[in-house]
Amino acid sequence: MIGKVITGKSFSGCVRYVVQKEGARVLDAEGIRTDTVSAMVADFNLQRSLNPELGKAVGHIALSWSTQDRDKLTPQIMAERAREYLEKMQIRDTQYLIVEHRDREHPHLHIVYNRVDFQGRTITDKLERRRNAKLCREMTIRYGYYLAPGKEQVNRQLLTGADKLKYELHDTIKEAVGKAKNWQEMERLLQAKGVTLHYKYRRGTDQVQGVSFCEGNLSFRGSRIDRSLSYGAISKQLERNRQQEQQFTTALRPQTSYNQSPTPSLISQQSSSLYTIFIPTRDLLAPSIGEAEQTAHMVEYELRKKKRKKKRRRHL
Repeated sequence: MIGKVITGKSFSGCVRYVVQKEGARVLDAEGIRTDTVSAMVADFNLQRSLNPELGKAVGHIALSWSTQDRDKLTPQIMAERAREYLEKMQIRDTQYLIVEHRDREHPHLHIVYNRVDFQGRTITDKLERRRNAKLCREMTIRYGYYLAPGKEQVNRQLLTGADKLKYELHDTIKEAVGKAKNWQEMERLLQAKGVTLHYKYRRGTDQVQGVSFCEGNLSFRGSRIDRSLSYGAISKQLERNRQQEQQFTTALRPQTSYNQSPTPSLISQQSSSLYTIFIPTRDLLAPSIGEAEQTAHMVEYELRKKKRKKKRRRHL
């Protein structure tokens, strides 16, 4: 389950797109009449007049599921999930319209809501995209919906605007991370694709704290594009690439072949080494002849010294 959050200015354009799509079906509504499109638009605009200073009063959310979740969803269940989503996104005490679309293979619905609530207060859109992503993942896990293993499974052809650019950046950066062995090389690869890098430094130091990727007028932090594209995660992958390259280079270096016949000089060296290795241990530990003679003289000298001391003693 994924959600796409949009804010706009025109209830007329949004409601007509949602309701007049071929095969569209209204699942639920609150605070508006649903007999005609013009009645829906009029009711939304009437409540909007309670807060005329709010320019973008139109809230539009698209909730989509995988084709593998089709058997788990009925119109009633989809409406329940939409209401739960609104409640947990703190979109309360306001008008809304829930409509199912059938123009795609995957199940999906659209929610139109008024950002001006029944008391004329503004429903905040602060951090709504982050809250949307977190909530969709929680609901996906809770209800056992299909969870794609990564962004590689997302259908790029269905994306538009900033989402499309974000996924294009994801693919471009992933390709560069897989090839580069350091940040300088990665910068060159990305610049060739029209993507620039900007580092974030810890205040008052030259320590890199994060990285952002820019294309055109849009900029995204690496961690916002994907967790695997944070500065720390990329640094680890670049180091792994460098180590793998080093191991590969080492493996290609020429080595002595053991299948070749050894040269005479090599045979003599090997024979000498073998002879040295198999010398008996007692020979290695035994003293040389000179050392043995010296030891014998020292023992004899000590014995004579003791005898002289005994002769010098006087008895009273």
